[in-house]
Amino acid sequence: MGNPAQEPWETSQVKMMEALREWATGFAEINLHMSQWMRLPGSDANAVGQIVWAAQSGTPLSPAALSRRIGMSTGSTAVLLNRLERAGLVVRSREHQDRRRVTLRPTPAASEQARAFMAIAGTEIAATLRQATEAELSTATSVLDRMNDAAKQAIQRLHTVGTRTP
Repeated sequence: MGNPAQEPWETSQVKMMEALREWATGFAEINLHMSQWMRLPGSDANAVGQIVWAAQSGTPLSPAALSRRIGMSTGSTAVLLNRLERAGLVVRSREHQDRRRVTLRPTPAASEQARAFMAIAGTEIAATLRQATEAELSTATSVLDRMNDAAKQAIQRLHTVGTRTP
């Protein structure tokens, strides 16, 4: 079996990969602006943004889920969460019957800072999503879900292969 990445790509596939690259670049730049807005290191602002978004969407995060979302080890995430708690931006609570499970919640101050930032930065993104049809959103979500699954498989394979030098 050949290397699928070296096989010819259809124009539509190239356009999709370019669009994903552009979105990733734009999203990273928005996160950079958010960190400057909140006067936080980028990783801290990203974490606050993830915690606020999850709480607002009704699915608050655990520390382990946050670790996966921001691509940090659980130990590094614990240190980051300690900083965010000391800064008055995040609280850890035990809301489940299993008292060992921790839920992350933004403080009102963090929610307000994120709301004010998104009022400036999120207008066009929110409008674009609201203007999309259910069919467009369903198709895009389906493709992105498969792309995310493929990326997870590649990452797992890379963990088993390790680092190689040519």
